[in-house]
Parts: sequence; structure tokens; C-alpha cells
Amino acid sequence: MFTPADPARAATVSFWRHDGDEPPLPRAGTRVDLPLALPGDEGIEVTTVPAAAVPVRVALPVLTRARAGSDTDATTAFWGAAALLALQLAARGLLLPGLSPHGYDAWRMGPLTARDQERVRELAAAMPPEAHAVPLEDATPPRLHAPERLLRAFLDAVADTLPRSPAAPLAAGAPAFAARQAQRAPQLRDWAQDVAAGHDAGVRISLRVELPGLGAAGGEEAGIGQRAFRAVLQLHDVSDPAVVADAADVWERAGLAHSWFGARARMGALVALRRAARAWAPLEPLLSASVPDVLELADEEVTELLSTGGRALAAAGVEVHWPREAARGLTALAEIGPPRDGRDRLASDASPFLSTQALLAFSWRFALGDQELSREELDRLAEAKRPVVRLRDRWVLVDPREALRARAHRDREVTPVDALSAVLTGVAEVDGRRVEVRPTGWLAELRERLLDPEGMEPVGQPAALAADLRDYQLRGLNWLARMTSPGLGACLADDMGLGKTITLIALHLHRAAQAHTAGPTLVVCPTSLLGNWQREIERFAPGTPVRRFHGGGRRLEDVADAEFVLTTYGTMRLDADRLSSVSWGLAVADEAQHVKNPHSATARQLRTIGARARVALTGTPVENNLSELWAVLDWATPGLLGRLGAFRRRYAQAVEGGNDPAAAARLAELVGPFLLRRRKSDPGIAPELPPKTETDRAVSLTAEQTGLYEAVVRETLAEIATTDGFERRGLVVKLLTALKQVCNHPAQYLKEERPRVAGRSGKLELLDELLDTILAEDSSALVFTQYVRMARLIEQHLAGRGIATQFLHGGTPVAERETMVRRFQDGEVPVFLLSLKAAGTGLNLTRAEHVIHYDRWWNPAVEAQATDRAHRNGQTRPVQVHRLIAEGTVEDRIAAMLARKRELADAVLDSGEAALTELSDADLADLVELRGGA
Repeated sequence: MFTPADPARAATVSFWRHDGDEPPLPRAGTRVDLPLALPGDEGIEVTTVPAAAVPVRVALPVLTRARAGSDTDATTAFWGAAALLALQLAARGLLLPGLSPHGYDAWRMGPLTARDQERVRELAAAMPPEAHAVPLEDATPPRLHAPERLLRAFLDAVADTLPRSPAAPLAAGAPAFAARQAQRAPQLRDWAQDVAAGHDAGVRISLRVELPGLGAAGGEEAGIGQRAFRAVLQLHDVSDPAVVADAADVWERAGLAHSWFGARARMGALVALRRAARAWAPLEPLLSASVPDVLELADEEVTELLSTGGRALAAAGVEVHWPREAARGLTALAEIGPPRDGRDRLASDASPFLSTQALLAFSWRFALGDQELSREELDRLAEAKRPVVRLRDRWVLVDPREALRARAHRDREVTPVDALSAVLTGVAEVDGRRVEVRPTGWLAELRERLLDPEGMEPVGQPAALAADLRDYQLRGLNWLARMTSPGLGACLADDMGLGKTITLIALHLHRAAQAHTAGPTLVVCPTSLLGNWQREIERFAPGTPVRRFHGGGRRLEDVADAEFVLTTYGTMRLDADRLSSVSWGLAVADEAQHVKNPHSATARQLRTIGARARVALTGTPVENNLSELWAVLDWATPGLLGRLGAFRRRYAQAVEGGNDPAAAARLAELVGPFLLRRRKSDPGIAPELPPKTETDRAVSLTAEQTGLYEAVVRETLAEIATTDGFERRGLVVKLLTALKQVCNHPAQYLKEERPRVAGRSGKLELLDELLDTILAEDSSALVFTQYVRMARLIEQHLAGRGIATQFLHGGTPVAERETMVRRFQDGEVPVFLLSLKAAGTGLNLTRAEHVIHYDRWWNPAVEAQATDRAHRNGQTRPVQVHRLIAEGTVEDRIAAMLARKRELADAVLDSGEAALTELSDADLADLVELRGGA
């Protein structure tokens, strides 16, 4: 229930529950007993419910979040929609200062356009009956608010709330219109009325540009002189756009002005004109005119009005109307393609598109409507240096600076990568301005190939492949072949377990069978995946040469065209010079997130290794931010996304901020052809995979864990309160790490050398219960932890219980890793302990029916990759995922955060602990506080 007040910011929103239970009370809220009239068994019954009355500033985020909930009632949904409308209007700066009926300083929402008022009326018409509710009074019968009046009061309450931040009085220099406390300011009444007069009168203004003699065939002779342009001031009724009159008529005919626009029409028009003059200075002479009716404009003023002046006036709510007789629909686009004497077909030869140094022509095309202008006509527009030119028996209005700029850039040359970026997004930036782009020649053919994957003849499965590719894998092969044939790069970003390895092997066999693409393939991967790659190649491409360039005695002599060479990221860093001496047909970066930091030594060295085409394989193209996507794609197709700084400004900041859907759409258009992303949940991708069930299992801390947890929080928060900068950030990370270790087991936190393990950790007790059930069913389990020490404690504990385990971590040698995988897959060891960082990718562990995350990672994508060691192609049984969470602790709050992150899918993820280091002391204390139930 919304209850208006005076001043508007003192209004409240009351929340109550249908079941009569007390609702949660926010910090700024007040517990009230709310008398309501409700339908009962015998007519209307009066009842009292406990409610939480909160200020509008507290209610806003609650309403906007709750408006779309599955269990949201009609009233909450309505006021949520009203809150969203209020925020949208306020974001446009539609705030007017004024005084309330009792003389308090108060902001209100306005001035509203006709469309804005229509939105308000439409929303008010949809107000459910319950939203009219008012508190019952004992003395007088209640009177319901009119819907539109109540909605406007709510909008004004939001308007009066938002500008009043803690810093606002300092910025304003006085508390009036800035402080939250009520301020009486009767001395400002005349000023406030003057500022808001245009809104009160319901008047807006526009300019009608006239060119006398426009229909004549001559130029100067026909009266088109240096000051032949006239800007006529017009008045419009905000509530009825059809009501319009020239300012001269309004000033000269008082009766017409009053009947059409109201008593304050002239004052409203002058206020609007003053606002317009601040946006575009040439209007200032009208402010001192006895009748602000007509302004004569010089050429340069018309030129400015065609560009920056018109945009500034539009932002101030003033439209500019140009003569219908003049052609103003001058459109520009750029054509990019090969020069007339260049190659006009996309050849599939040994010279890849992006490795050539050939330039492409960047040509402008101007048109009037659907009629394209010739080069001579463009020259005439540029040389006229006037905003009005006679072309093809009609007058043309055009900014001469635009024509000059167009001619200057008409025939510039661009590199293939710049051209490709422009044609894929459909726009290019020229001198900071966006221009529509159309490709020609073989560049148009390439664009069609990239954007129409189904229109290309499929390559088919290679005869040498000893397997039958699934349909989606075959589509992936076709896509990779289409991308790499002309020398472009690509990123195959399928979910883990969908068969990226076999798809890449098929691509190698396909390229090896073509003379112009044949060549050795270099695969760079984590150390733990060397054996997997070799086994998969020997299994699916028998007879294909494969060698490991790793360890002592590594060599690169006599590398065959059809050969696979496998190396690790570490070896590649050491031997990049030797690797770059080979003419690679294809370079592959497996688990390409290893090069997500473009400034790392790994990424820099990998870029020095040339190849006719590059392919990145990863299940997580974005782990933390879009700069990682840039790094992966810029390695695969150098230059596609431009420089990192420009990419951050143009795309990443807007997309990550979530406030520019257009930027997200442009980025998708640009990267879409180069990135193939499939998930197990996509229709038709992996229907044969069994279901996966995920369960969060809350456990209580033991008394020892509770004492340690509270001591760590108390002592570390006190230390954090006295520090700042890097020292404070380090202490926050130290606090979070310590609390996670306490939640795992006291012995891990205390670093005990000879610990007593049993009976001291709630998580360990739950792990025992889970494993007892799992082993009784003759099943197998993976147990992931991010801490080697914790895994050792679990290993020791399970050994004491007679349960066979093995532990894979970052220090496990490659050969031993492969043996461990084989033993687990053969059923020799039922419990596989794994370090999340060392074993979260690349392993096939389909023997497991259970995945247990003993502690939580900060990034849900990384955690999901670990789960996919079991839930992947080859799994025939349902997989159960168990996440152990210490109840009431920081783990509990982090679990909620991770659930919200997972819902964002491919949106940008936060940076985990790094983001938490920026919390205020109060927010940090709230995050780590041990709450009831622990």
C-alpha cells in the first residue's frame, strides 16, 4: 500500500502478508498494525495485520525486484511497474523543483511529454482495486484515491527521493532540494513557479524552419541569400499534440492562447525557450524580443542546426521541423571491397585472407531517398559550402561539413581485419562517427559464408576418422572447416564433454586431405591433457603421426604435413622460438582460458607462433570479464576486436554494466561468426546424456568450528577497521580464506601436523554419510576441494575407515595421472580425491555417478567444469552433484551469490574475492557474520 505525504519524500510503502505473518522489517522500516477492510464470510470484515512501513527509497529496490516474481500478487506487480516507470523518467532528468502545499522544498516528476503522460494514464488504468487501499480511520470513513492522482503522487515521491544523496547538500551548497529532512522555503515559491511554469501550463515549443523562395529554380536570384532562413517559434499542447500555433498568434490573440493552452501559456513558452536557448545559443535574441516569434538564421547557424544544434535541442525537448519540399533524407553508407583491379572472388588457395597485405577500398555512397548520388554530385555538395544546394531539380539540405568529410574519406584504404569487423557489424567508425557499411566483391562472399553456416556445402566426415560423429559434432566440423579454409580463426566453446577433441581431430584429417590446407597441427594444452590427446588421436585417427614435444629430448625435425605435435603451455613458453620455426597448417590452444590474460608470458609467446589458421578450444570463453573473450579471439583472429583499450571502451564497459543492450547486440554480431557455443542443455545437442541433479547440502558447524569462526571474524574485522588500500584488501582475502578453512576442518585452519580428524567437522561427518550410501550402492564418487591440505586430511580419514582412495593434484606427474584415471575408470578405486584447480578440466571420469564439492569455488563456471568430468559424453547413468555448505556462515551467503551468477549464463561474472575486498566494513561484517543455525 502506498501512502502519500507532504513533502512527497516522506511517503511510505507498507508491506504485509496474506497469511497474517509478520513480514521482514528493513533497517529503515517501522512495524505498524494496519487496519484493513477485507471480504469475509458475511460481507466486508475489518481486520488488523502486522505490516512493515518503509520510506520510498527503501521500497524501490524491493518493488523492482519483486514485480516479476512467480508468486507476486497484483498489487506488488503494479507498484513494481510504477517504480520502474519512475526510475526510467528520473533517469531522463525529468525532475522539476517546487514547493509542496505546506511550503516544503520538493521535487516532482516533469515535464512529461505526451507519450510520457500516455504511459502514466495507461498504467493508472491498469491499477488493481487493492492498490487503492488506504488505512482505515476510526473517526471518518476512508476515501479512495483516484488512480492517476495516486500514481502521480508516487512518481513525485520517487522524484523527491532520488536526488537527496548524502553528498547532495554539499553539492547544492544548501539543504533546500538536497537534504532528506523537511525544509520550509517559502522564499523560493516564485522561483519554483517560474522554473516549472512550462510544465504547469502544459506547453512545449518547437521550431519550424522556412526557406523563402525554396520552390524557385535559381539560387541567389531566387532569394536564397545569406540570411534567407527563418526559424518560427511554435507552441504545442502537451496533452493534445494536435493543438499547435505560432508564437505570434499566441502573443497577439490572448483569447486563443487562453482557450487553447491555458492562462500561463506565455510564461510556459518563455521558460521552455530559456531552456532551449541554453541548449542552442542562437535562440537567445528571442528571449529579449517583445514577441518571440521569428529568428533569421545565417548559413553557419543552419549548418549547426542540421547537426549538433539540432541534437542539443532534441535533448532539451525541442523538435526542429524542416521544409517538406527540401530533400533532407541524405543518407550515407560506406562500401568496402577489393579495388576494381583486385581479386573479386574468395579463393580457397594457400594464401589465407588475413595473412595477405592487400588493401581494400573504402568508398562512400550517398543517396537522396533511393537515388544514389554520383561522385560529381558529391563534389558539388562539398564545394558549395552551404547548407542548401540545388541538385536534380530539387533543393537539398545537408551539413556541408559532412559532405567535405565524406569526400576526404571517400577512397581511403583499410586492412582486411578492419574491413571484416566493419562488414560483420554493419557499421564503421569514421572520425568518431558511426557509418553504415556494405561489403562488395569477395568480401561480401566471405560475409555471406560467415553469417549463413547452413548455406555452405557440408564437408562431410573424413574417411580416415575411425568414429561416427554426432550430428552436432558434424556441424561443428563444417563450421571449423568454413572458418579455417580462408585463414580465419575460430573459438569452439562447447560445454565440457561434448567432444571438442574429436571434432578437432576430424578437422585435422579434413585439412590434411586438401592440398591448400595440408600441414602439421600444433596442439598446446595443459600438462594433464597430453596423454588424453595422444590416446584420442591414436583411437580416432589411427595411422596419423603424433609426437609429444615435451620433457627431455624433445625434437621438431622432419615434422610431416599430416602430423600432430602436442606440447604444453609451459614448454611452449620455453621453446616458442623453436616452435615458430615450423610452418604450421593449424595451431590449436586447448583450454584456451590459459591465455585469457593477454599480457601474460604464455599469451605473448603463443602469439609468436604462426599458422595458416588458429582454433581456440574452451568450455568457458568468459570466466571473469569480457577482456578474456577479447584475448582468446584476438589470438585466433588477430585484430578482429581492435585494440584492448578501445574494445573495453566500446563494448566491455557497456555490456558488463548491463546498461547498453545495443552494445551487447553489436558485440554479438561481431564475435558470433567466430565463436560456436553449445551447451548440453541445448535442444538436439546431447539428448543421450542422462540427467544431472544438483543439491546444496547444509551442515552445522561443530562447537570447535563455531568458536574458531567467531574468533577469526572478531579479530580480523578489528584489524581491517584500522587499515586501508592494499593492506586492507590483503586482510579481507586472508579473512575469507581463513573462514573457508574453518568451515572445512579446524585442523586445516590450525595447520596441525598430527591432527585428530574425526568428530571435529560437520562437513566431514556429512561426507562420511554420503560415501557410506554411495559405496553401499556400489557407486563411485569424485570429491573436489580447492585445498591440497584438506584433501590430505580426507585421504587420511578415509584410509582409517578402510575406504580406498587416490588423490590427483597439481604435482602429480603426467604418467601417474593417466594411471589414476585408468584405475578409477576400471573401478579399482571408488573414491577419487581431486584438486579443483589441477583436475577441473580435461579429464574423462564417467565412472562416477556422484560429484561432491567439499568446498566452493568463487566462480560457478569453474565449478561446473569440474562437475563435467563425470557428466559428459560416455556417461550412461544419472549424475548427482552434492555441494557441502556450512550453514549460517560466509559459505551460505556466497552460495546465494553463486546461484545468482549461474542464472546470468554467459553474462560477465564478477571477479570473486577481488570484488569482495571492496566491500565496506559494515557490508563485510554482514557477509561473514555467523548467523543462527550454524
